[in-house]
Amino acid sequence: MSEQSRPPRKPGKPYRRPQKDPVRLLAFEALRAVDERDAYANLVLPPLLRKAREKEGPDKFDARDAALATELVYGTLRRQGTYDAVIAECVDRPLREVDPPVLDVLSLGAHQLLGTRIPTHAAVSASVDLARVVLGDGRAKFVNAVLRKIAQHDLDGWLERVAPPYDDDPEDHLAVVHSHPRWVVSALWDSLGGGRAGIEDLLEADNERPEVTLVARPGRATTEELLREDSAMPGRWSPYAVRLTEGGEPGAVDAVREGRAGVQDEGSQLVALTLANAPLDGPDRAWLDGCAGPGGKAALLAALAAERGAVLLASEKQPHRAGLVARALDGNPGPYQVIAADGTRPPWRPGSFDRVLMDVPCTGLGALRRRPEARWRRRPDDLDSFAPLQRALLRTALESVRVGGVVGYATCSPHLAETRAVVADVLKQYGDGADLIDARPLLEGVPALGEGPDVQLWPHLHGTDAMYLALIRRTA
Repeated sequence: MSEQSRPPRKPGKPYRRPQKDPVRLLAFEALRAVDERDAYANLVLPPLLRKAREKEGPDKFDARDAALATELVYGTLRRQGTYDAVIAECVDRPLREVDPPVLDVLSLGAHQLLGTRIPTHAAVSASVDLARVVLGDGRAKFVNAVLRKIAQHDLDGWLERVAPPYDDDPEDHLAVVHSHPRWVVSALWDSLGGGRAGIEDLLEADNERPEVTLVARPGRATTEELLREDSAMPGRWSPYAVRLTEGGEPGAVDAVREGRAGVQDEGSQLVALTLANAPLDGPDRAWLDGCAGPGGKAALLAALAAERGAVLLASEKQPHRAGLVARALDGNPGPYQVIAADGTRPPWRPGSFDRVLMDVPCTGLGALRRRPEARWRRRPDDLDSFAPLQRALLRTALESVRVGGVVGYATCSPHLAETRAVVADVLKQYGDGADLIDARPLLEGVPALGEGPDVQLWPHLHGTDAMYLALIRRTA
């Protein structure tokens, strides 16, 4: 064919530069930090948001942008299990063979398509632009193809396809639908008891964004002062709690900036208050927080102790966390002491304290609303690594309290292996030397506290983290 007879070539599409969307770039950076460095989103996000505001300026990165970035990060992490199941149906290889940065972009896109009200075209277009910026044009084509498949169904439609029927495998069904590892579903169900409705309510509550809860530290701030803040409401159970119901920024509250108030889940407040209000035989002068970091419970206990003329010793093994405790207690109206010490080899004499709180290290399965990435990091064998430490710390607590004094064993996990099993094993060693106290009457007005004498709080029943507390009196 001669040059003259060839049909003219169609002009190619002009190259379009990808749009650098600061919101989605920020969300991607946060997810990469969570994946690569085992960072926690609640620690990574604030500095990234500050950096974006400084770089883009308030006109190009405002409060709505910050809210969207936060939703994209937390929503993607909470629903990671569900989105993984959906993405797996739309790719031609096992997910483990998909590069992690590509999977992060796909997960962000899946959340926009299935978990938000962002229009389909905008969700796909923005995700492909993000892929072009952070992955390159070649892999962006793969992202585009996968997201277009995902966009063919809504979330309910996908769940019908990827989740096994409840009647065939209840735990696997709940794991996919509610985005929790199967072993976590099983453990929570064992701890909660009951039928399908209760466990579904709990898993749904784990996937909801929790309100910010403040504590007015006695003698330093009042709830009346905090309630003057925009969108502030009284707490449900603690007399010192105030909730910021519309995503209020705690750093903008004067009392929080000055350390007179703090951010503290209401379940955590109830643990400290219940120990402080437990009846004692004899004097009430010396209190111990044996695992005090990062300092929320210690600050509340120190303030309550000061009102009664008692002194709190706050002990924390890690020096940098002991520094956080000291910062939280700075300005307390009464005397206190903060030390860095190993709670399993304490420097204080046995029987030195009237009240002892031991809030032990644990899997953190009670705080999955706040740290959604934890559900994907924890493994069943983590329980075995925590078990000896939890028992050793409870033994230290019982040795540290005088006869007639009270120990509070607490943990932010409802797993039976970290709660009742620990208490039962240690009390067996003490025989008649220690008895459980019924903690439920001390939480007046709080419903659904279980059969006792210990207490388990729940996100879906109490709006708190799933804190556990057992009160033990040393009798001999």
